[in-house]
Amino acid sequence: MPEPTPTPPADTPPPGSIRLAPGVRIDEGKLTFVTSRSSGPGGQNVNKRETKVELRVSIDDIPLKPDARARLKRLAGSRLTDEGILQITAEDTRSQRRNRELTVARLAELVAKALTRPARRVRTKPTKGSIRRRLDEKTRRGQRKAERSRNKGRGHDE
Repeated sequence: MPEPTPTPPADTPPPGSIRLAPGVRIDEGKLTFVTSRSSGPGGQNVNKRETKVELRVSIDDIPLKPDARARLKRLAGSRLTDEGILQITAEDTRSQRRNRELTVARLAELVAKALTRPARRVRTKPTKGSIRRRLDEKTRRGQRKAERSRNKGRGHDE
């Protein structure tokens, strides 16, 4: 009797897709990788191998809710083109494969940040002491200005 094929864990992405965050997967075909020669030291390989990797993906191809998509656009900053293409580069290592993995990891990190809602600021009431100090300072400032107007016309050389 043949053994049953093992089922992959529930969070394993299906073949051909990449897991960016819990519940967010993108088809590998939607990602475009462009390679070029990397800057910096590289010894004998520097002018021969294209190890710099640039990942390009349309922000609309990433399955996100509208509020998360807006946060992603804000987080992307200058990495987002006018056409809505997100560009992430890596030239950290001498390995093209590793730089490719780094770009995907950076995309996943960006998506994970976009998924987390910013904590709402809890307004706090000023303390009685701080209110009293502010009002005392205002009173002193007003008295100082009133004193100046009373002394108007009286010079310092008298």
